[in-house]
Amino acid sequence: MEPEQPSTDTEHESLHEETHLPPPTLWPIGFAIGIVVILVGLIINPLLISTIGAVIAIVFAVLWARDATAELRGESLVVEPERREMTEAGEGMTAPPADQQGVALVQVPETAVTRSVFLEGATLGLGAAIGGLITLPVAGFMVLPSFVGQEQHKVDLGPIERFPLGKWFIATFIVDPTQGEVSRRTAFIRNNGNTANPENPSEQVPSFTIISNRCAHLGCPVQANGPIGQKYTGVPSFKEHTLTGPAEFKSVTPAGYGCPCHGGQYDPEGNRIAGPPVRALDRYAFEINHGRLILLSTYSVSHVEGTGAQAKIYKYKEVGPGEHVDGPEQVFYPINPPHH
Repeated sequence: MEPEQPSTDTEHESLHEETHLPPPTLWPIGFAIGIVVILVGLIINPLLISTIGAVIAIVFAVLWARDATAELRGESLVVEPERREMTEAGEGMTAPPADQQGVALVQVPETAVTRSVFLEGATLGLGAAIGGLITLPVAGFMVLPSFVGQEQHKVDLGPIERFPLGKWFIATFIVDPTQGEVSRRTAFIRNNGNTANPENPSEQVPSFTIISNRCAHLGCPVQANGPIGQKYTGVPSFKEHTLTGPAEFKSVTPAGYGCPCHGGQYDPEGNRIAGPPVRALDRYAFEINHGRLILLSTYSVSHVEGTGAQAKIYKYKEVGPGEHVDGPEQVFYPINPPHH
């Protein structure tokens, strides 16, 4: 008498008596999107956008928590086991040899996208999207304000009659009255007299030399190398209450300019003659409006040939201290935002 064989159905069902994990869910992705919206909103509009992000994050967090705690709350997950029809071999039927059954698993072509490759790409893509949503607004709000919406400040220095011909003054003035003393600047000013208008040679226009006191090395304030004040120059100093704020002018007879920080030296026209500076001192553009001297934006200078009204100035767009404006070195510096 042959022993009784166990039921095939019983064996098949026992294969599925194992713990099943919760099914995949999209709630974590929604929660992550909500967090991203909150972070972006903190930069753009904390009250509106961050509130929307918080609502999204809370809703998806609750749904995610409900899924994860379903069994703890008595709501067991129902997972149907896979069932297949089992057919017993007939009398005299045998399985073919293993080497004649063919390939057990179908070989996947190399060009096909497998599940692992798809999941890897999807994860990297989602991470890049979230990183971009956070990084781009932050970078934009840090960098763009330096390049857009820059207001040009015009500084009134008073009537041009206050500046005797050929005499130098150390001028201190306020660039932006709304900022107060923090915007105080210093420049060296000389009245060069009249010169031919480049746009209309038959017309004579006033000429001024206006040199910034910011050293072209690291930006330290340079000082005039020479006597200062009426006692030594014979020219009276004066103060002016201009349309843009108070300004003070001290007469000086400079033999050049020197930087007390690192020893940079310049001639009276601002050319670098010694020390670490890489170029001449910056200068201010100017205009004459109803007989008043108006300062405009600064510009950088590589060097100056000649003096006074006849000087030939090699001017460039303003760059920061220590930066070359000519030669091959200039390509190694980043783009400078506009300065006024």
